[in-house]
Amino acid sequence: GGDYSLPLVALNQLLLQSGVSLGFGKLVMLAAGLGAAGFIAMLVFDGSLAHALMAAPLAGALLPLLLLKIMRGRRQKKYAAQFPDAIDIITRSLRAGHPVPVAINMVAREMTDPVGSEFGIVTDEITYGADLETAMRSLNYRVGTDDLPLFVTAVAIQGSTGGNLGEILENLSAVIRMRFKMRRKIRALAAEGRASAMILSSLPILMFSVIYFLVPNFYASVWQYDLTKICLAIAGCWMLIGNFIMYRLVNFKV
Repeated sequence: GGDYSLPLVALNQLLLQSGVSLGFGKLVMLAAGLGAAGFIAMLVFDGSLAHALMAAPLAGALLPLLLLKIMRGRRQKKYAAQFPDAIDIITRSLRAGHPVPVAINMVAREMTDPVGSEFGIVTDEITYGADLETAMRSLNYRVGTDDLPLFVTAVAIQGSTGGNLGEILENLSAVIRMRFKMRRKIRALAAEGRASAMILSSLPILMFSVIYFLVPNFYASVWQYDLTKICLAIAGCWMLIGNFIMYRLVNFKV
């Protein structure tokens, strides 16, 4: 998905890092479809044309961005899990006497997506005339994981000043594995906080659904008032703020 020429650099990078192969036209069609769905849903739920017109652009803009961010996060996690193995392949290839481009091509042939496909793009760029440092920095732009700049910097320094790249990459692989292990440990320790957030967030919605299913007319006397909808909106926003705070408490970089 490197064929984008969008004026927004951040959106272009988000599309590349998410691994989406949609063109710009299909992306616009997806946003328009989600906007139409948001318009219809708000019109059915609220009955107000003004609110439906406000919901349409929000759904058309925010939902695609949210989906792309989720896809990027999943792809980056998968890449980070495969990356130490890719470095080990490069290290073994360098010790066998192969040059760096050949070692990178070996990763492209032996590893699965996303590491294999991304290193395959690096191989293609080098084949068609790009220098190694430029191809590595393009890889960092396309992937955007935390550990990749260390690898790119090591390869760039070795290419300009020399040095034992195999030993450097072996130490880098060990450091990345330790960081990955630490992230897993933190995730296990924060499991209770995540479970609490999920329970506290889902309980009001679950109780509302159960009561509405068992006694459909329970909210009929207050549902017609605007104050009820305003209070529900405020409660929803307050719950989102609480979820964000709990998310920040249990998620941080290592």
